[in-house]
Amino acid sequence: MSALLLMVQIGGRRCAIEAQDVKSVIDLGVIAPVPRAPSFIAGITALRSQALTVIDCRLAMGLSDEVWPCDSRAAVVAVEGHSYALMVDAIEDITTGLSVPGQIPGGFGAQWSRAADGMIETGIGPALLLNLPALIVGPETSISRNVHAA
Repeated sequence: MSALLLMVQIGGRRCAIEAQDVKSVIDLGVIAPVPRAPSFIAGITALRSQALTVIDCRLAMGLSDEVWPCDSRAAVVAVEGHSYALMVDAIEDITTGLSVPGQIPGGFGAQWSRAADGMIETGIGPALLLNLPALIVGPETSISRNVHAA
């Protein structure tokens, strides 16, 4: 894999997003809450008059909701025609992927196997290659909880 990757941190793990999937990196301004939305949806914000759903990636992964330092920027991605701002712990850099995705090592947990396509080697070290559609649906528990609440 020689694609460009946007490197981010989520829950203390280095993750990669294929740069072709990233529309931009924005400063997160005001985030308006969305009533009755799952907890991993932080709310909505705007980018040039376009509404973006803001996804808290830690909560979307099913990680604890303890307070982590959060970058004031977000990666804007489009999945199935909808735009999302991914709230991450940190946006690091852009680098090149040096391998194809391999197996995710043990000890990472089921949530990483659900939302990542595998572990890849990059120009700045190993990273989990995120599967954006799997990430934005959130943890399985919140999906089933919302189905019953509706």
